[in-house]
Amino acid sequence: MLNLVGGSLKLAASERWFLAYSQPKSECKAQLHLGAQGFRTYLPQIQKTIRHARKLSTVRTALFPRYLFVVLELERDRWLSVRSTIGVSSLFGSRDGRPVPVPIGIVESLIARSEGSLTRLDSGLVKGQQVRILTGPFVDFVGTLDRLNEAGRVRVLLEMMGTAVPVTLHRSVLAPAA
Repeated sequence: MLNLVGGSLKLAASERWFLAYSQPKSECKAQLHLGAQGFRTYLPQIQKTIRHARKLSTVRTALFPRYLFVVLELERDRWLSVRSTIGVSSLFGSRDGRPVPVPIGIVESLIARSEGSLTRLDSGLVKGQQVRILTGPFVDFVGTLDRLNEAGRVRVLLEMMGTAVPVTLHRSVLAPAA
């Protein structure tokens, strides 16, 4: 989810993206309070299916649990106040305590893959590739991508009980297997 309080996604020459480490399950709270202070943030989110008490539910969750990105200019901004923001545990930094910027292009590529507040991980999928299913009854299964079509439907072959079982899904629920 993008929070563009105080500007746009275009960074000034001296601005960089930094990584904030949130308290457990407090990424959205941290983003809200950082935005209230005028910081621009980015919290990449995905849809994920969770199982609880024999029940499946699809929820939005952080792509990187406990992490969100914040725009800072170290010479201009009061970056020490980020660490004391409600929901934030610390800023990712070096041994001397100064924050370390995220390499250029990483956050920008995540933002480019976003549709609304969701980050899509399905770009660049190719036939024969190993993929992980992110939502639905086959959540966390890894299979082989067998077919893609223009409508966004894919067929994934899942290995079950010694045989390849074809499953048809929408490509947005897939991510390359790590």
